Amino acid sequence: MTEEVWFAVLPDGAGGPAAADVLRSGATEVVSHHSGRPWLVGSWPAGHVVTAAVGTARLAVIGRCPVTAGALTDRLRRVRDVTGAEDALAGLTGSFHAAVSAGGRVRVRGSASAVRRVFHARIGGVTVAASRADILASALGAPVDVRQLALRLLATPPPYPLADSRCLWRGVHAVPDGHGLLVEADGRATARRWWTPPSPELPPAQGADAVRQALAAAVGSCTADRKTVSSDLSGGMDSTSLCFLAARGPARLVTFRWESVDPANDDAAWAARATARLPGAEHVVPDRAGAPLWFSGMTSLDQAGDEPGVWVRDSAKLATLAGLMAARGSALHLSGGGGDELFAALPPYLHDVLRSHPWTVPGRVRRQRAGRPQPLWPLLRGLADRGTFSRWLTAWADHLAPDPANPPPAHLTSGTAWGTFTPMPPWATPAAVRAARSVLREVAAEAPEALAAQRGQHAALAGVRMCGHAFRQVDRAASALGLPYAAPFLDDGVIEAALSVRVADRGAPDRYKPVLATAMRGVVPDDLLARTTKGEYTADFYFALRRNRAALAELFNESRLARAGLLDTAALAANLARPHLPPDVIRALDTTLACEVWLRSAIRPPGG
Repeated sequence: MTEEVWFAVLPDGAGGPAAADVLRSGATEVVSHHSGRPWLVGSWPAGHVVTAAVGTARLAVIGRCPVTAGALTDRLRRVRDVTGAEDALAGLTGSFHAAVSAGGRVRVRGSASAVRRVFHARIGGVTVAASRADILASALGAPVDVRQLALRLLATPPPYPLADSRCLWRGVHAVPDGHGLLVEADGRATARRWWTPPSPELPPAQGADAVRQALAAAVGSCTADRKTVSSDLSGGMDSTSLCFLAARGPARLVTFRWESVDPANDDAAWAARATARLPGAEHVVPDRAGAPLWFSGMTSLDQAGDEPGVWVRDSAKLATLAGLMAARGSALHLSGGGGDELFAALPPYLHDVLRSHPWTVPGRVRRQRAGRPQPLWPLLRGLADRGTFSRWLTAWADHLAPDPANPPPAHLTSGTAWGTFTPMPPWATPAAVRAARSVLREVAAEAPEALAAQRGQHAALAGVRMCGHAFRQVDRAASALGLPYAAPFLDDGVIEAALSVRVADRGAPDRYKPVLATAMRGVVPDDLLARTTKGEYTADFYFALRRNRAALAELFNESRLARAGLLDTAALAANLARPHLPPDVIRALDTTLACEVWLRSAIRPPGG
């Protein structure tokens, strides 16, 4: 186990030192403002923070970024005040936070994808920002917000905009993704936008060139200055692309894959083709008989964090992977997270294609239904729908609890709607449903704008954010096991390039992930890019569930969610006893497990 990584950013004013004293018990590092007052406090490994100083100004890049202190200093010379910090950061690759101190003001921001987030709270009368909400909650002794926890039973993480500024602790707030926090010397703070999604206007060939350059740079930031890195190699296009790019870098490559229990899963065959073309890499595939299953070790799991994470069902697998890769010297593990959200045309894109290229819709609908079976009539109703995003949120709130007598309108539940119309778990108590509904209605009443006018672009952006939220929890858990994670597809430069491509061109009736496939020509062998299937792991899920059903029932015998009034344990037990769980119950089980495990260890001392 390693020390957990975190940092807090303090204002350059009289109240800063007192706030720093509250956080120092868990801190191992301190960086000062020009004034000598504490600026950054926290705990981080060597090389994780790169700082620069020019006159009274200070700039820090925190995370994965291959910039040197000298180069950062040159960039800082461009900055006249904190509001111009983005000029100094333009063109940097990787995934990182950035903080600047100048003229008595402080600014901090994360990444566009939500992999790097910023939270804030009032401590000692001033605003303190931090990379983790639980650090601030612990410093405040803040109680858990039960309404927000109920919302996580609905979806973990919640989709935009449900978690944009809301946290699971009272008194702790999130800075909306794409925004930074500006803190004045007296401790007042405001959120200001620093990133705006690109307009999807590039033709596919030009977009693919941009994706190739951005993804190569993202992977390059992973392999630079590291002797060994590891990567998933499932056989899918996302992880295969990462492995072939990583193999070009200076680091030794170790690949990893789990065996499926399903002989019909063709991931193994495609992965074997890829490994045969990567002779310089070491390939690790644990024996299936000795490999841990999903849901293993859940009763002894103790994992807190900013929010619940559905990764907890993978906790035993994650520990095994971390041990195997660390034993081979890996300093960083690459994941293909974000590839589906960016390059697989999500169903709402059909809504846009109908309006821009209507003659192509029949073929695209056939392909969509072949890959994601759904009734035709609701799909067609959804394509015709012109409702707003806030109207969709309101309708979702109205139909959180399944009611056969009052089903939601078909066009709001179709794959082309603004989002996924999921109900509360069948074991959620009436109090939990009321709590989640109240939050959803509050958000809808604010009439939030969609992330983009085109539903396909909105879906991609919302999916990237949810993926970023989830990935940062996996990274934290894996880092605590000694193996930090990276998701190059979620680096800002890759997101910018991928989402600049015209929405209609991200899907094709006869090709899978056409933009990524074009981008990787000359890097990945053509026959590997021709794959049109995706591995299916339903058999693995049910096999693991059968083996661990009793342990899961034991986990909920002393349920913290039940004590909080959110969970009906009898209804959950009845569902767990069913021989076959439908997809909506599987999803609900994942979110409920995540919330239960999180609630057991929600508050810890800083760094603990």
